[in-house]
Amino acid sequence: MADQLIRATAANGGIRCVGVITTRLTEEARQRHQLSYVATAALGRTMSAGLLLASNMKNPDSRVNLRIKGDGPLGGILVDAGMDGTVRGYVNNPDVELPPNSRGKLDVGQAVGSNGFLYVIRDIGYGYPYSSTVELVSGEIGDDVTHYLGTSEQTPSALVLGVFVGSEGVTASGGLLLQVLPKAARDDALIATLESRLTGLSGFTPLLKQKKTLNAIFETLLGDLDLKILPGVQMLRFHCGCSWDRMLGALKLLGASELEDMIDKDGGAEATCEFCKEVYNADANDLQRLIDDLAQSSSAR
Repeated sequence: MADQLIRATAANGGIRCVGVITTRLTEEARQRHQLSYVATAALGRTMSAGLLLASNMKNPDSRVNLRIKGDGPLGGILVDAGMDGTVRGYVNNPDVELPPNSRGKLDVGQAVGSNGFLYVIRDIGYGYPYSSTVELVSGEIGDDVTHYLGTSEQTPSALVLGVFVGSEGVTASGGLLLQVLPKAARDDALIATLESRLTGLSGFTPLLKQKKTLNAIFETLLGDLDLKILPGVQMLRFHCGCSWDRMLGALKLLGASELEDMIDKDGGAEATCEFCKEVYNADANDLQRLIDDLAQSSSAR
């Protein structure tokens, strides 16, 4: 199945539901960053979470940044996701590998660490971005983002995330976000029903591996609760906005003396994008043009 996002409502509009399949984009991130199994799971979960959080924003240019900094060996995770369905991200130590946890699963919580913080920045495309910080709950990503939603946005939420990665790469990745909106927040019986069904859910990636569609998963969870799957399927992809021109713009900020030093010592410059690992090279002629531009700008003042 193609990477995609769908939205639905249930309980007469009292429940908001969003689901994502992120298998291909997580595999692309694994290959770009040469991620270990546990690093793939951690980054894949965080990218799914970022896309789910971005899905309820209004402006098409809106973006969400998730930064997770725990005390585990991964060192940290940074993800940038947009309402337009694009996402990118990286981990600080991509080659970290750990034994499976007590349940035989990839030990994301140990790799991230349970002591630390989740930083969330929402950029709505204009004005000042909204930022929030919460302490990590478990390092398992899903628990931590759920804690953020309940604490900072005060919205009762359930988040299910999963990544299955084996010797052949990522074969299943995605997530599900359920939120109880104010009109249904006082319905204790409804909330108890949702909790029971989510508890009985046999993980998310096993359902994807069984070729279950997002629509079918929604039907299983909410089909008898006035489920309405909204029209339109949004396609998702790994995308980074870096470019050679942007790299030159960043080099230009270093100033003429630093650029001259690069020419003398290295004969040029090389830059690697942390988000996508794309490598950009500028030779001595490129740097000299930047120096000339700086000189012209200075003389024009």
